[in-house]
Amino acid sequence: MATIAVLGTFDTKGDEHGYVAGLIQGRGHRVLRIDVGTLGEPRLGSEITREEVATAGGGDLAEVAVRRDRGEAVALMTRGAPVVLARLQREGRIDGVISLGGGGGTAICTAAMRALPMGFPKLMVSTLASGNTAPYVGVKDIVMMPSVVDVAGLNRVSRRLLAQAAGAICGMVEARIPDGTQDRPVIVASQFGNTTPCVTHAREVLEAAGYEVMIFAATGIGGRTMESLVESGIVSGVLDITTTEWADELVGGVLTAGPTRLEAAARAGVPAVIAPGCLDMVNFGEPSTVPERYRGRRFYHHNAQVTLMRTNPEECAELGRILAEKVNLSTGPVTVVLPLGGISVISAPGQPFHWPEADAALFGEWKRHLRPDIRVVEYPGNINDPAFAELCVAELLALCGTGK
Repeated sequence: MATIAVLGTFDTKGDEHGYVAGLIQGRGHRVLRIDVGTLGEPRLGSEITREEVATAGGGDLAEVAVRRDRGEAVALMTRGAPVVLARLQREGRIDGVISLGGGGGTAICTAAMRALPMGFPKLMVSTLASGNTAPYVGVKDIVMMPSVVDVAGLNRVSRRLLAQAAGAICGMVEARIPDGTQDRPVIVASQFGNTTPCVTHAREVLEAAGYEVMIFAATGIGGRTMESLVESGIVSGVLDITTTEWADELVGGVLTAGPTRLEAAARAGVPAVIAPGCLDMVNFGEPSTVPERYRGRRFYHHNAQVTLMRTNPEECAELGRILAEKVNLSTGPVTVVLPLGGISVISAPGQPFHWPEADAALFGEWKRHLRPDIRVVEYPGNINDPAFAELCVAELLALCGTGK
Protein backbone atom coordinates (compact mmCIF):
# COMPACT_ATOMS: atom_id res chain seq x y z
CA MET A 1 0.00 0.00 0.00
CA ALA A 2 1.38 3.38 -1.04
CA THR A 3 0.50 6.90 0.07
CA ILE A 4 -0.36 9.30 -2.74
CA ALA A 5 -0.48 13.04 -2.18
CA VAL A 6 -3.60 14.65 -3.64
CA LEU A 7 -2.50 18.23 -4.11
CA GLY A 8 -4.71 21.05 -5.28
CA THR A 9 -6.84 24.12 -4.84
CA PHE A 10 -9.61 22.67 -2.71
CA ASP A 11 -11.67 25.87 -2.78
CA THR A 12 -12.38 25.78 -6.52
CA LYS A 13 -11.63 22.13 -7.31
CA GLY A 14 -12.33 20.30 -4.06
CA ASP A 15 -15.06 18.04 -5.49
CA GLU A 16 -12.82 16.87 -8.32
CA HIS A 17 -9.88 16.17 -6.02
CA GLY A 18 -12.19 14.37 -3.63
CA TYR A 19 -13.42 12.17 -6.48
CA VAL A 20 -9.85 11.25 -7.43
CA ALA A 21 -8.91 10.63 -3.78
CA GLY A 22 -11.81 8.21 -3.42
CA LEU A 23 -10.79 6.29 -6.54
CA ILE A 24 -7.21 5.98 -5.26
CA GLN A 25 -8.44 4.67 -1.92
CA GLY A 26 -10.69 2.26 -3.78
CA ARG A 27 -7.55 0.75 -5.32
CA GLY A 28 -6.13 0.08 -1.86
CA HIS A 29 -3.80 3.08 -1.45
CA ARG A 30 -3.77 5.80 1.16
CA VAL A 31 -4.14 9.47 0.32
CA LEU A 32 -2.67 12.57 1.91
CA ARG A 33 -4.64 15.68 0.97
CA ILE A 34 -2.77 18.99 0.63
CA ASP A 35 -4.78 22.15 0.11
CA VAL A 36 -3.18 25.01 -1.82
CA GLY A 37 -6.39 26.95 -2.32
CA THR A 38 -6.08 30.65 -1.69
CA LEU A 39 -9.23 32.68 -1.16
CA GLY A 40 -12.48 30.65 -1.03
CA GLU A 41 -13.59 28.13 1.60
CA PRO A 42 -12.24 24.59 0.98
CA ARG A 43 -14.75 22.05 -0.31
CA LEU A 44 -12.55 19.13 0.76
CA GLY A 45 -10.83 18.37 4.05
CA SER A 46 -7.06 18.15 4.14
CA GLU A 47 -4.33 16.61 6.25
CA ILE A 48 -2.09 19.57 5.37
CA THR A 49 -3.93 22.87 5.30
CA ARG A 50 -3.45 25.90 3.11
CA GLU A 51 -2.28 27.84 6.17
CA GLU A 52 0.55 25.35 6.70
CA VAL A 53 1.58 25.65 3.06
CA ALA A 54 1.52 29.45 3.26
CA THR A 55 3.69 29.40 6.38
CA ALA A 56 6.20 27.18 4.55
CA GLY A 57 6.24 29.85 1.84
CA GLY A 58 7.13 32.54 4.37
CA GLY A 59 3.78 34.30 4.51
CA ASP A 60 0.45 34.61 6.28
CA LEU A 61 -2.51 33.56 4.17
CA ALA A 62 -4.97 35.47 6.36
CA GLU A 63 -3.19 38.73 5.61
CA VAL A 64 -3.18 37.99 1.90
CA ALA A 65 -6.88 37.06 2.02
CA VAL A 66 -7.72 40.49 3.47
CA ARG A 67 -6.16 42.14 0.43
CA ARG A 68 -8.01 39.75 -1.93
CA ASP A 69 -4.97 39.72 -4.21
CA ARG A 70 -5.15 36.41 -6.06
CA GLY A 71 -1.76 36.89 -7.73
CA GLU A 72 -0.08 37.44 -4.37
CA ALA A 73 -1.84 34.39 -2.93
CA VAL A 74 -0.80 32.17 -5.84
CA ALA A 75 2.80 33.37 -5.52
CA LEU A 76 2.78 32.53 -1.81
CA MET A 77 1.48 29.01 -2.45
CA THR A 78 3.97 28.58 -5.29
CA ARG A 79 6.75 29.21 -2.77
CA GLY A 80 5.28 27.06 -0.02
CA ALA A 81 4.06 23.99 -1.89
CA PRO A 82 7.54 22.88 -3.08
CA VAL A 83 8.86 23.13 0.49
CA VAL A 84 6.02 21.01 1.85
CA LEU A 85 6.08 18.38 -0.88
CA ALA A 86 9.87 17.99 -0.82
CA ARG A 87 9.79 17.54 2.96
CA LEU A 88 7.10 14.88 2.75
CA GLN A 89 9.11 13.00 0.13
CA ARG A 90 12.34 13.17 2.17
CA GLU A 91 10.51 11.89 5.24
CA GLY A 92 9.09 8.95 3.26
CA ARG A 93 5.51 10.00 3.90
CA ILE A 94 4.41 10.02 0.25
CA ASP A 95 5.09 7.72 -2.70
CA GLY A 96 3.51 9.75 -5.50
CA VAL A 97 1.54 12.93 -6.18
CA ILE A 98 -1.43 13.86 -8.36
CA SER A 99 -3.04 17.22 -8.96
CA LEU A 100 -5.81 18.73 -11.08
CA GLY A 101 -5.77 22.35 -12.13
CA GLY A 102 -6.36 25.29 -14.36
CA GLY A 103 -3.86 28.11 -14.77
CA GLY A 104 -3.22 28.97 -11.12
CA GLY A 105 -3.41 25.42 -9.83
CA THR A 106 -1.10 24.14 -12.55
CA ALA A 107 1.48 26.83 -11.73
CA ILE A 108 1.41 26.08 -8.01
CA CYS A 109 1.34 22.30 -8.20
CA THR A 110 3.91 21.79 -10.95
CA ALA A 111 6.26 24.09 -9.01
CA ALA A 112 5.85 21.67 -6.11
CA MET A 113 6.40 18.65 -8.36
CA ARG A 114 9.61 20.15 -9.75
CA ALA A 115 11.01 20.04 -6.21
CA LEU A 116 10.79 16.22 -6.26
CA PRO A 117 13.51 13.90 -7.56
CA MET A 118 13.39 12.19 -10.92
CA GLY A 119 11.64 8.87 -10.77
CA PHE A 120 9.17 10.00 -8.12
CA PRO A 121 5.67 9.58 -9.64
CA LYS A 122 4.12 12.95 -10.53
CA LEU A 123 0.92 13.48 -12.53
CA MET A 124 -0.68 16.82 -13.37
CA VAL A 125 -4.12 16.88 -15.00
CA SER A 126 -4.36 20.34 -16.50
CA THR A 127 -6.30 22.57 -18.85
CA LEU A 128 -2.89 23.71 -20.14
CA ALA A 129 -1.47 20.28 -20.99
CA SER A 130 -2.09 20.58 -24.73
CA GLY A 131 -0.01 23.76 -25.09
CA ASN A 132 3.57 24.70 -24.25
CA THR A 133 4.26 22.71 -21.10
CA ALA A 134 7.96 23.58 -20.81
CA PRO A 135 7.45 26.25 -18.10
CA TYR A 136 5.55 23.73 -15.98
CA VAL A 137 7.62 20.59 -16.54
CA GLY A 138 11.06 22.20 -16.55
CA VAL A 139 13.68 19.45 -16.45
CA LYS A 140 11.64 17.03 -14.35
CA ASP A 141 9.61 13.95 -15.30
CA ILE A 142 6.17 15.41 -14.67
CA VAL A 143 3.42 13.66 -16.61
CA MET A 144 0.92 16.25 -17.84
CA MET A 145 -2.48 14.93 -18.91
CA PRO A 146 -4.98 17.16 -20.75
CA SER A 147 -8.21 17.61 -18.83
CA VAL A 148 -10.07 18.16 -22.17
CA VAL A 149 -12.96 19.86 -20.37
CA ASP A 150 -12.26 22.41 -17.65
CA VAL A 151 -11.65 21.05 -14.16
CA ALA A 152 -14.96 22.50 -13.08
CA GLY A 153 -17.43 19.89 -11.93
CA LEU A 154 -17.94 16.20 -12.59
CA ASN A 155 -19.57 15.08 -15.83
CA ARG A 156 -19.44 12.09 -18.15
CA VAL A 157 -16.17 13.28 -19.72
CA SER A 158 -14.36 14.46 -16.59
CA ARG A 159 -15.34 11.40 -14.57
CA ARG A 160 -13.79 9.07 -17.12
CA LEU A 161 -10.61 11.11 -17.56
CA LEU A 162 -10.12 11.64 -13.83
CA ALA A 163 -10.70 7.93 -13.21
CA GLN A 164 -7.98 7.18 -15.75
CA ALA A 165 -5.70 9.71 -14.07
CA ALA A 166 -6.28 8.05 -10.70
CA GLY A 167 -5.49 4.68 -12.27
CA ALA A 168 -2.36 6.13 -13.86
CA ILE A 169 -0.88 7.47 -10.61
CA CYS A 170 -1.70 4.19 -8.87
CA GLY A 171 0.04 2.30 -11.66
CA MET A 172 3.06 4.57 -11.36
CA VAL A 173 3.51 3.97 -7.63
CA GLU A 174 2.93 0.24 -8.10
CA ALA A 175 5.53 -0.08 -10.88
CA ARG A 176 8.65 -2.03 -9.96
CA ILE A 177 12.00 -2.03 -11.72
CA PRO A 178 13.46 -5.52 -12.32
CA ASP A 179 16.31 -6.41 -10.00
CA GLY A 180 19.86 -5.94 -11.23
CA THR A 181 19.16 -3.00 -13.54
CA GLN A 182 20.42 -0.19 -11.29
CA ASP A 183 23.71 -1.54 -10.01
CA ARG A 184 26.00 -0.08 -12.69
CA PRO A 185 27.67 3.34 -12.34
CA VAL A 186 26.09 6.05 -14.49
CA ILE A 187 27.76 8.09 -17.23
CA VAL A 188 25.81 10.92 -18.88
CA ALA A 189 26.64 12.10 -22.39
CA SER A 190 25.49 14.94 -24.66
CA GLN A 191 24.62 14.28 -28.29
CA PHE A 192 23.35 16.02 -31.42
CA GLY A 193 22.62 14.58 -34.85
CA ASN A 194 25.99 15.80 -36.01
CA THR A 195 27.83 13.97 -33.19
CA THR A 196 25.71 10.82 -33.08
CA PRO A 197 28.39 8.50 -34.55
CA CYS A 198 30.87 9.60 -31.90
CA VAL A 199 28.52 9.27 -28.93
CA THR A 200 27.06 5.99 -30.16
CA HIS A 201 30.51 4.40 -30.34
CA ALA A 202 31.49 5.86 -26.98
CA ARG A 203 28.33 4.45 -25.41
CA GLU A 204 29.10 0.99 -26.73
CA VAL A 205 32.63 1.11 -25.32
CA LEU A 206 31.44 2.39 -21.95
CA GLU A 207 28.69 -0.22 -21.69
CA ALA A 208 31.23 -2.93 -22.42
CA ALA A 209 33.28 -1.51 -19.55
CA GLY A 210 30.34 -1.93 -17.16
CA TYR A 211 28.74 1.51 -17.18
CA GLU A 212 25.16 2.57 -17.72
CA VAL A 213 25.09 5.43 -20.23
CA MET A 214 22.33 8.03 -20.41
CA ILE A 215 22.39 10.21 -23.52
CA PHE A 216 20.80 13.65 -23.65
CA ALA A 217 20.01 15.56 -26.83
CA ALA A 218 21.74 18.95 -26.77
CA THR A 219 18.53 20.81 -27.57
CA GLY A 220 18.39 23.24 -24.66
CA ILE A 221 16.06 21.28 -22.41
CA GLY A 222 18.30 18.24 -22.92
CA GLY A 223 21.38 20.00 -21.63
CA ARG A 224 19.48 21.43 -18.67
CA THR A 225 18.08 17.99 -17.83
CA MET A 226 21.52 16.40 -18.01
CA GLU A 227 22.90 19.03 -15.66
CA SER A 228 20.00 18.47 -13.27
CA LEU A 229 20.79 14.76 -13.19
CA VAL A 230 24.45 15.52 -12.43
CA GLU A 231 23.32 17.70 -9.54
CA SER A 232 21.22 14.82 -8.17
CA GLY A 233 24.37 12.95 -7.19
CA ILE A 234 23.80 9.69 -9.08
CA VAL A 235 26.28 10.38 -11.91
CA SER A 236 29.80 8.93 -11.86
CA GLY A 237 31.12 10.72 -14.95
CA VAL A 238 30.21 13.18 -17.70
CA LEU A 239 31.05 12.77 -21.38
CA ASP A 240 30.11 16.23 -22.59
CA ILE A 241 30.90 15.72 -26.25
CA THR A 242 28.26 18.13 -27.56
CA THR A 243 28.48 21.60 -26.05
CA THR A 244 26.60 23.22 -28.96
CA GLU A 245 23.98 24.82 -26.71
CA TRP A 246 26.52 27.49 -25.84
CA ALA A 247 26.61 28.59 -29.50
CA ASP A 248 22.86 29.21 -29.33
CA GLU A 249 23.19 30.97 -25.97
CA LEU A 250 25.88 33.32 -27.31
CA VAL A 251 24.52 34.06 -30.78
CA GLY A 252 20.77 33.90 -30.16
CA GLY A 253 19.69 30.50 -31.46
CA VAL A 254 16.63 28.58 -30.37
CA LEU A 255 18.31 25.71 -28.51
CA THR A 256 20.03 27.48 -25.65
CA ALA A 257 20.39 25.72 -22.29
CA GLY A 258 21.01 28.96 -20.43
CA PRO A 259 24.11 30.63 -18.97
CA THR A 260 24.86 27.92 -16.38
CA ARG A 261 25.40 25.13 -18.92
CA LEU A 262 28.63 23.22 -18.13
CA GLU A 263 28.60 24.23 -14.47
CA ALA A 264 26.97 21.21 -12.79
CA ALA A 265 29.81 18.72 -13.12
CA ALA A 266 32.38 21.43 -12.47
CA ARG A 267 30.83 22.53 -9.20
CA ALA A 268 29.98 18.99 -8.05
CA GLY A 269 33.47 17.67 -8.75
CA VAL A 270 32.19 14.92 -11.04
CA PRO A 271 34.85 13.61 -13.48
CA ALA A 272 34.24 15.07 -16.92
CA VAL A 273 35.56 15.03 -20.46
CA ILE A 274 34.57 18.13 -22.45
CA ALA A 275 34.65 18.45 -26.26
CA PRO A 276 33.50 21.25 -28.62
CA GLY A 277 30.88 19.17 -30.44
CA CYS A 278 28.72 21.21 -32.84
CA LEU A 279 29.95 24.59 -31.67
CA ASP A 280 30.18 25.29 -35.39
CA MET A 281 26.42 25.75 -35.61
CA VAL A 282 23.60 27.93 -34.30
CA ASN A 283 20.04 26.64 -34.61
CA PHE A 284 17.09 28.52 -36.05
CA GLY A 285 13.73 27.37 -37.37
CA GLU A 286 12.66 27.62 -40.99
CA PRO A 287 14.67 30.15 -43.06
CA SER A 288 12.20 32.98 -42.47
CA THR A 289 12.92 32.84 -38.72
CA VAL A 290 16.59 33.76 -39.09
CA PRO A 291 17.11 37.33 -37.78
CA GLU A 292 17.74 39.93 -40.47
CA ARG A 293 21.14 40.82 -39.01
CA TYR A 294 22.41 37.38 -40.03
CA ARG A 295 21.50 37.64 -43.71
CA GLY A 296 24.49 36.79 -45.86
CA ARG A 297 26.00 34.35 -43.34
CA ARG A 298 26.84 30.73 -44.11
CA PHE A 299 23.77 28.46 -43.67
CA TYR A 300 22.93 24.78 -43.92
CA HIS A 301 19.30 23.69 -44.26
CA HIS A 302 19.14 20.61 -42.07
CA ASN A 303 15.44 20.10 -42.83
CA ALA A 304 12.34 22.19 -43.52
CA GLN A 305 12.07 23.23 -39.88
CA VAL A 306 15.77 23.59 -38.95
CA THR A 307 18.23 26.09 -40.37
CA LEU A 308 21.83 25.95 -39.14
CA MET A 309 24.12 28.99 -39.22
CA ARG A 310 27.91 28.58 -39.13
CA THR A 311 29.62 30.35 -36.24
CA ASN A 312 32.28 32.74 -37.50
CA PRO A 313 35.83 33.20 -36.14
CA GLU A 314 34.85 36.05 -33.82
CA GLU A 315 31.99 34.05 -32.29
CA CYS A 316 34.19 30.97 -32.02
CA ALA A 317 36.86 32.94 -30.18
CA GLU A 318 34.26 34.14 -27.67
CA LEU A 319 32.94 30.58 -27.29
CA GLY A 320 36.47 29.45 -26.49
CA ARG A 321 36.75 32.03 -23.73
CA ILE A 322 33.34 31.12 -22.31
CA LEU A 323 34.00 27.37 -22.26
CA ALA A 324 37.38 27.95 -20.62
CA GLU A 325 35.63 30.01 -17.94
CA LYS A 326 33.13 27.22 -17.29
CA VAL A 327 35.71 24.42 -17.26
CA ASN A 328 37.89 26.51 -14.93
CA LEU A 329 35.15 26.15 -12.29
CA SER A 330 35.96 22.45 -12.01
CA THR A 331 36.59 21.17 -8.51
CA GLY A 332 37.12 17.62 -9.75
CA PRO A 333 39.12 15.94 -12.53
CA VAL A 334 38.44 17.22 -16.04
CA THR A 335 39.99 16.89 -19.49
CA VAL A 336 39.35 18.94 -22.62
CA VAL A 337 39.61 16.98 -25.89
CA LEU A 338 39.85 18.91 -29.17
CA PRO A 339 39.22 17.25 -32.59
CA LEU A 340 41.33 19.30 -34.96
CA GLY A 341 39.74 17.77 -38.08
CA GLY A 342 36.23 19.08 -37.50
CA ILE A 343 33.74 19.42 -34.65
CA SER A 344 30.71 18.01 -36.46
CA VAL A 345 29.80 15.95 -39.50
CA ILE A 346 29.36 19.06 -41.61
CA SER A 347 32.56 20.80 -40.50
CA ALA A 348 34.84 18.02 -41.75
CA PRO A 349 37.03 18.82 -44.77
CA GLY A 350 34.92 19.09 -47.91
CA GLN A 351 31.70 19.70 -45.92
CA PRO A 352 29.68 22.96 -45.95
CA PHE A 353 30.74 24.16 -42.50
CA HIS A 354 34.44 23.40 -42.89
CA TRP A 355 36.16 26.60 -41.71
CA PRO A 356 39.63 25.95 -40.25
CA GLU A 357 40.13 29.60 -39.19
CA ALA A 358 36.95 29.52 -37.08
CA ASP A 359 37.94 26.24 -35.44
CA ALA A 360 41.43 27.57 -34.78
CA ALA A 361 39.94 30.63 -33.05
CA LEU A 362 37.80 28.38 -30.87
CA PHE A 363 40.64 26.06 -29.91
CA GLY A 364 43.18 28.84 -29.44
CA GLU A 365 41.06 30.97 -27.10
CA TRP A 366 39.90 27.93 -25.14
CA LYS A 367 43.49 26.85 -24.48
CA ARG A 368 44.66 30.42 -23.84
CA HIS A 369 42.12 31.02 -21.07
CA LEU A 370 42.12 27.55 -19.53
CA ARG A 371 43.63 26.90 -16.12
CA PRO A 372 47.17 25.56 -16.64
CA ASP A 373 46.51 22.48 -14.49
CA ILE A 374 43.65 21.27 -16.74
CA ARG A 375 44.67 18.60 -19.24
CA VAL A 376 44.10 19.29 -22.96
CA VAL A 377 44.33 16.48 -25.52
CA GLU A 378 44.38 17.26 -29.24
CA TYR A 379 43.21 14.69 -31.79
CA PRO A 380 44.16 15.18 -35.46
CA GLY A 381 40.93 13.85 -36.99
CA ASN A 382 37.19 14.51 -36.92
CA ILE A 383 34.96 14.33 -33.86
CA ASN A 384 33.05 11.39 -35.36
CA ASP A 385 36.08 9.18 -35.92
CA PRO A 386 35.81 5.98 -33.86
CA ALA A 387 39.30 6.68 -32.56
CA PHE A 388 38.15 10.03 -31.16
CA ALA A 389 35.30 8.36 -29.27
CA GLU A 390 37.71 5.78 -27.89
CA LEU A 391 40.11 8.52 -26.83
CA CYS A 392 37.36 10.36 -24.95
CA VAL A 393 36.28 7.17 -23.20
CA ALA A 394 39.85 6.33 -22.22
CA GLU A 395 40.30 9.81 -20.76
CA LEU A 396 37.03 9.58 -18.82
CA LEU A 397 37.78 6.13 -17.43
CA ALA A 398 41.17 7.37 -16.30
CA LEU A 399 39.52 10.30 -14.52
CA CYS A 400 37.03 7.92 -12.89
CA GLY A 401 39.89 5.72 -11.73
CA THR A 402 38.82 2.71 -13.79
CA GLY A 403 41.04 3.14 -16.83
CA LYS A 404 43.78 0.74 -17.76
